[in-house]
Amino acid sequence: MQNLLRGYEKSVRPVYNSSEAVVVALGLTLTQILDLDEKNQVLTTNVWMEVEWYDEKLLWNSSEYEGLASIRIPCNYMWLPDVVLYNSVDDYTSGYMPSLAMVYDNSRVFWGPVVRFRSSCKIDITYFPFDDQVCRLKLGSWAYNGYQVEVVNRSTTMDLTNFVDNGEWELIGVRVTRNVVYYNCCVEPFPDVTFYIQLRRRIKYYFMNIIIPCIILSFLCLAGFLLPPESGEKITLGLSVLLTITVFMLMVADKMPQTSESISVISIYLMVVLSMSCLSVLTSVWILSIHHQRGQPKQVPRWIKMFICSVLAPMLCIKIQKSDSEPSRKRQTNKDRRSMKKSRVAMEEPEIIRLEPMEEVQEISLVEKNGYRESFKERQDAINQLINMLQRKHHEEVKEDEVFREWRDVAFVLDRLLFVVFLLIITVATVCILEMRPGEKGFSRSGG
Repeated sequence: MQNLLRGYEKSVRPVYNSSEAVVVALGLTLTQILDLDEKNQVLTTNVWMEVEWYDEKLLWNSSEYEGLASIRIPCNYMWLPDVVLYNSVDDYTSGYMPSLAMVYDNSRVFWGPVVRFRSSCKIDITYFPFDDQVCRLKLGSWAYNGYQVEVVNRSTTMDLTNFVDNGEWELIGVRVTRNVVYYNCCVEPFPDVTFYIQLRRRIKYYFMNIIIPCIILSFLCLAGFLLPPESGEKITLGLSVLLTITVFMLMVADKMPQTSESISVISIYLMVVLSMSCLSVLTSVWILSIHHQRGQPKQVPRWIKMFICSVLAPMLCIKIQKSDSEPSRKRQTNKDRRSMKKSRVAMEEPEIIRLEPMEEVQEISLVEKNGYRESFKERQDAINQLINMLQRKHHEEVKEDEVFREWRDVAFVLDRLLFVVFLLIITVATVCILEMRPGEKGFSRSGG
């Protein structure tokens, strides 16, 4: 080593003819993917660098040294190519591992430091959490152009024999390409070697902690349409589901980079569920306002009644109870008007009918006992007016109850209709998100 390094200048390219380029072959052995930070778009990997070149000044005859064909020299004693990671996010102050370089008697040099790269990686969150990401490591000489240091790739793939699987990301494939770029600073070409790493997210964690709870919440908002309005919990349930979905949206947003270039599928799905939950709350308020009519409600319009009873109710397999007054009218059409009125009074208000003869008897007895000469007909007319007033009031109450019942039937049918509509929308949205996958195009694990 003393003989080789005597007069050796490590800051000068190791060629005797300055017009010749030093050919540097670059390769990587990927050992571990430590982290892929989606929020900051940074990939952290452990690699073994494989840098190989020929140093014309480190040449000896092995026969003169008892057949010694190779030695190890500290890398800080010799010239090293200024290979840097172009898309690094570090501050470039740490440098490489000060490992030994293997020097052979034919002037071939192999240098293999262990490096932890932190590189920028553009994240596409469109299919999150079913996404594939392709990150690249761009290596090349920083100061030397292609006429001085010719950078080439050692192989068409990366060495994966010592690779350790990552719990969050699955390695799908790797690829290596050589590029020649002309920058604005210089007219000379600057070659580089780019290593592409294709990763696929393991979805088991996200499926159990995000997707399944979101699907359960999306179907839980349908339960509000099945609750009876008398329970008073329709709005409470809808608001609870709405707040829970909002929390899940914040959890997903915290994992995603703050970019407007693309929107993840899960975010779109949560937005659909959130919108449906808001609409379910609003429609529940509307249905409750229909069910609980105040004051003296107007009668249900005939076209609404026909549409609800003849179209929607049979379609939703709902049986609407018809009014009890219609059959009684049909049974009494052949009687005269007065007889029909008396029979209806006898059927609907038997208490009043029983009181009428008692009042007449009491009136007759009172007249005969006191010897009054008052007209019995006038008293009877007053009693008849009182009876008619009570009958009229009772009929108004029955009619008002019938109107309330019709509006409750309308609210019930609308509740079931909205349940079916929301069920279809949420089912279609759920199936769509589970079927969405990125394209299978890419490169194989062996680099093809």
